[in-house]
Amino acid sequence: MLFKNIDILDENFDYIKNCHIGIDGEKIDYIGKELPDKNYGRVYNGTGKLLMPGLVNAHSHVPMTLLRGYAENMKLQDWLTKRIFPFEAKMTAEDIYNGSMLGFAEMVRFGIVSTTDMYFMDEYIAKAAMDAQIKCNLSIGTTSSGDKGYYDLPVFEENNSLIKNYHNKENGRIKIDLSLHAEYTSNEKTVSQLAEFAQKSNVRMHIHLSETKQENEQCKQRHNMTPAKYFYTNGIFNVPTTAAHCIWLEDEDYDILKENNVTAACCPVSNLKLASGFCNAPKLYNKGINVALGTDGAASNNNLNIFEDLKIFALIYKASFNDPTVITPKQAIMSATKNGAISQGRDDCGAIKVGNKSDIIVLDIDKPWMTPNHNILNNIVYSAQGSDVVFTMVDGRVLYEDGEYYSIDIEKAIYNANMSAKFILSKL
Repeated sequence: MLFKNIDILDENFDYIKNCHIGIDGEKIDYIGKELPDKNYGRVYNGTGKLLMPGLVNAHSHVPMTLLRGYAENMKLQDWLTKRIFPFEAKMTAEDIYNGSMLGFAEMVRFGIVSTTDMYFMDEYIAKAAMDAQIKCNLSIGTTSSGDKGYYDLPVFEENNSLIKNYHNKENGRIKIDLSLHAEYTSNEKTVSQLAEFAQKSNVRMHIHLSETKQENEQCKQRHNMTPAKYFYTNGIFNVPTTAAHCIWLEDEDYDILKENNVTAACCPVSNLKLASGFCNAPKLYNKGINVALGTDGAASNNNLNIFEDLKIFALIYKASFNDPTVITPKQAIMSATKNGAISQGRDDCGAIKVGNKSDIIVLDIDKPWMTPNHNILNNIVYSAQGSDVVFTMVDGRVLYEDGEYYSIDIEKAIYNANMSAKFILSKL
């Protein structure tokens, strides 16, 4: 496929007008001002359009689309224990698949090409991801009670099966991570054994970290250390880790994350909605920590339109630091693209570069709210809408274009998700 006369964000996230981009199979094969001699097949007219890297959702719970709008105006612990956990306890494998298909449809519509997900019954999320043809790092959020260790839990065998059957499947689009839900939903034996298993299995880790002040303070009471220090001490950070939220980090925690190459996945909309706070992203950047962007689940966001997170992420620190310069538009866009790909172990994704995977989105920038174009980075962050995405491609496959889904039956996905939600409510 050849994108002709299209504006782009290049590999350095600089704005280049009127380029030609050639796609050969799964990869970007040509970038230049001159039309290539090679025949790439279909020609896409890029006039009035911007081509940029697809967005990466660094923290999600994709089947939670079924809980959209179900639990509102509640503190996090009440939200979880009184509404979320009881609903989730009634979810079947079919519900997980249906919620996932709806979530993946929403993601590709808004330009998300890959997501890092934490949930349960991951076999059915994997099947949905393969059907939707999206990229996904999947993990089961491990929890434990009493004195049971990780090897005593059913999730141990589940993860063995997932790694064997799905890790790096679909030419690497599907990856299996390990996951610890949180310090407060596990014990030290589980944590240390999970860390050990992750190293043996050579997979990545995905955790919730210091999401609330209560979580942070109670961990210090139980273990005389912060959650970050606790996870570090028990070996969790011995493998590449994505740590969601990172709101209540303390001084030493930043050094721990930096020294262990931990990615902080910021989820500003969810965190503000649940009144959890927001992480100190400027300090994370200044420490050289990889900062990515996530939506969290649709139960707390309430959508998977990461353009909303992008704008709020770029704004909240200006107000809280009383400094409009603390985060630049380029930093924010990189957190929503390249940095997320890095967190997933996808080094050939996240940037428009010859040889990289063709994970591409196209924005229609010929819109009133995107005009005039004094600075396209400013417009992307502060003006663009998720609905401006008119084209989503993953590994050279078109998944969405101008209202049409190519890998998802959208009417069926919406119908099935509605049926699942109604059935679960009938059992509560």
